[in-house]
Amino acid sequence: MLSYESPELVKLFTTYTAGPTSIGSHLTATAAEHDADAPLVVATGADFALYPGSGKPPTVEGFRFSTRGFKELAGISHLGPAVATLVQLRAKYADSGWRAETERLLYEVERGRQANSAALWRDTIAVEAYRGREQAIADMAEYTFARTAHYLRAGLEDENTFNASTLQSDYLDHGKEEKHGTINQMMIATFFLTGLDISHRILRWFHEQEIDWERAMVVIAGKQGRPTAGVTWNTSSVATMILGASGYRLPPERLYMAPHAPTFATPQHGDLSEVIALEEPLRRIWSNTRATVELGGLMFPGLPRYAPGRLAVPDVGDPSVTEISEMPVIHGHDDWRSMTTRLRMVLEDPRQLLSGCVTDYAVSQLVAAGNDPAEVTVPGLDGVVYPTVQ
Repeated sequence: MLSYESPELVKLFTTYTAGPTSIGSHLTATAAEHDADAPLVVATGADFALYPGSGKPPTVEGFRFSTRGFKELAGISHLGPAVATLVQLRAKYADSGWRAETERLLYEVERGRQANSAALWRDTIAVEAYRGREQAIADMAEYTFARTAHYLRAGLEDENTFNASTLQSDYLDHGKEEKHGTINQMMIATFFLTGLDISHRILRWFHEQEIDWERAMVVIAGKQGRPTAGVTWNTSSVATMILGASGYRLPPERLYMAPHAPTFATPQHGDLSEVIALEEPLRRIWSNTRATVELGGLMFPGLPRYAPGRLAVPDVGDPSVTEISEMPVIHGHDDWRSMTTRLRMVLEDPRQLLSGCVTDYAVSQLVAAGNDPAEVTVPGLDGVVYPTVQ
């Protein structure tokens, strides 16, 4: 049976709610025109764009996959979960393919080990934010390759040693008792270094734009990392960078997460045509959201208002804390319980970006240091010794 629709009531619905000629659309258009000269900051999964307003051309800065050293560091930092994946394939799923995959990873680890050197990081990858730390990064990478190869070979020789217990004692936490660097610390260091580099460049770029942050319109558009991640500002490392770049002057209520908003591809050869074409629809998305938000105070002035703010963060320094729902606070560069707990959380909490494990901490340290990477302590790298493994 076909459902019946009253034409009169449907028309009432569309008069306000739907269509380009609706009253709601009129409000959106009016709000967008009112803010046409305000700066609009848009972040996609790989780039930032600044639309200065009043028809001025946008500028774009890449921050993720175009970053020098990003994939190289990610390849090293992901060895932890890669090895854990192999253990899971064998121990939990009894998947016969675990051995071939282990041999494949071992081969690539050895190739990476041969390519690794301080000169590679200093002269070829040459990331500004890593300047002066190239030898330490190479030493950390060498230890990681050697320790990974040792563990993989042991598992291939005797698969019964390839289990959850040895993953902890012989791989991830190996060396903890001897007080030298571990694979867990390496993962923190590499995630921090990635956040340090990206944040350093983005903070500098935003500073050069001289944005009026109190009036800025900010939209984080499209997918950020894995499909379920980064959809709220407190789980988005991109939001963290923008807030830090503003010197924490950007009112949080002016930053909107829009996972379904249209995005532009990274511009090629200076062609900004796609970026320019999206300015109007992105401004309308921000203005539509803002205009609806402002109806709340008009309609319900006597009731408590919504005020976005940072959620209370758990403190896992208390050993009685066994479950958390938000990222724990980090008390300093040697707060390993908190930072390692974050490693677990970014794996278990689908809202989180894996690479955003300690980005907020890197951003806050950079802001405090006047955006000078040399004045920031990199946890798991600075002052940490990674021994030679035969």
